[in-house]
Amino acid sequence: MEEITILHTNDLHSHLENWPKIRRFLNQEKLKETANHKVLTFDIGDFSDRVHPFTEATDGQGNVLLMNQVSYDGVTIGNNEGIGNEKADLNHLYDQAQFPVILSNLLDRQTGEYPEWAVPYKIYSSTKGTKIGVIGLTAPFPFSYRPSGWTIAHLDDILPGLLAEVKKQADVIVLLFHLGIIDDEHLAEHYPDIGIIIGSHTHHLLETGEKIGNTLLTAAGRFGEYVGKIKLTVDQGKIISQEACTYSVIDLPEAPEDQEEIAYYLNEGNRLLEKDDIGCLPVTWSNQMSTGENSFAAEGLKALEHYVFGDVYLLNTGLFLGSLGEGLVTKKELHEKLPHPMHLIRVKLLGKYLFPVLNEMFGQRDYLRDFPIVGMGFRGRVFGELVASHVELTEDSCLVNGQLIKDDETYQLVMVDHYIFVKFFPSIRKFGQIEALCPSLLRKVVGKYISDHYPCN
Repeated sequence: MEEITILHTNDLHSHLENWPKIRRFLNQEKLKETANHKVLTFDIGDFSDRVHPFTEATDGQGNVLLMNQVSYDGVTIGNNEGIGNEKADLNHLYDQAQFPVILSNLLDRQTGEYPEWAVPYKIYSSTKGTKIGVIGLTAPFPFSYRPSGWTIAHLDDILPGLLAEVKKQADVIVLLFHLGIIDDEHLAEHYPDIGIIIGSHTHHLLETGEKIGNTLLTAAGRFGEYVGKIKLTVDQGKIISQEACTYSVIDLPEAPEDQEEIAYYLNEGNRLLEKDDIGCLPVTWSNQMSTGENSFAAEGLKALEHYVFGDVYLLNTGLFLGSLGEGLVTKKELHEKLPHPMHLIRVKLLGKYLFPVLNEMFGQRDYLRDFPIVGMGFRGRVFGELVASHVELTEDSCLVNGQLIKDDETYQLVMVDHYIFVKFFPSIRKFGQIEALCPSLLRKVVGKYISDHYPCN
């Protein structure tokens, strides 16, 4: 008989203000490992988030160096690693990792193989010979992964064969699962061979776990606010008992040097970003105006038009978190004003659907203006005002580029992918053909527009 402890983190999202406490706790728990007590540590994705200057400046590689401080036994990726990075950046994200990346449902489109930096599963052995098979799965967003050069598989397409392969080699199967609580429950009901699902993505907190059939569900919330712990008692490869708990990071002891370390990450990120000049603006772009000359939002629409062809361009003023001042613009300033990890999409619509889609969007302007938005790529406070270019909308008509729309013609709308994730605009998905424009991070598109139109002489 032996004890196995599994420690887990998820969805830190570069909240590095919690990292010193988390690191100290995990390392102290690891010291409890003995010949009769195996301790494994995993992260379940979205450890990094480009909202933090340190992550943006280092393309996430700085976060990986932090993870090396903990002796993680394995990690999987979240969408912030997977689609928050261009393919080249993701291919080098884990260059210095001292742990395996376990990822079963992502393939390189060119080779049809797993990327060099990932393995589909890994088998761990305790000192008494218990085999623990660990699988990693991340949320499938085909319209985002495919244009970036990846093939992302749905869990029900890949899991049956994978489980059959791992089951031959393992006594206990653990799933590192970055898809969310609904899918956690689905897997527990339909794949009883999975003993433990460590969840993430939807930021759910299961303080003492949840049991569905033979499967234990666990999750540790978001932003490094909690750390999870699973305790197993195993006898001859069989789980005799299991329990889960979480530790509130705010209650963990703080060391005198923690605040200095936290400040370093912020200052170092800003220092690196400030070294990169983008361009020089002749006037300030104000985020206090939704339209008109020198409006940041209006210039943002021009940036979209500069980047890609479309008939109508849409943005919301809540994306612009401050004004962009006259004179030199560095990556630091642009990151502060546009920290969102959002990409662009182009939506093709027949004219007969264009009016109802736009009417749905603009019909909610008053409601959304001060509506607080959380997540789905948004890192601001409220949605703000919806703004558009090349379109005029009245109660009963719609003009694009000054012409009445025709029912049988196709029109193309360019916008941020955030609009298809929020609940307010279902008609976009219902009537539109969506094309992801990757790589097309909004911040980089605006930066390219500034460097092309307002270079520093």
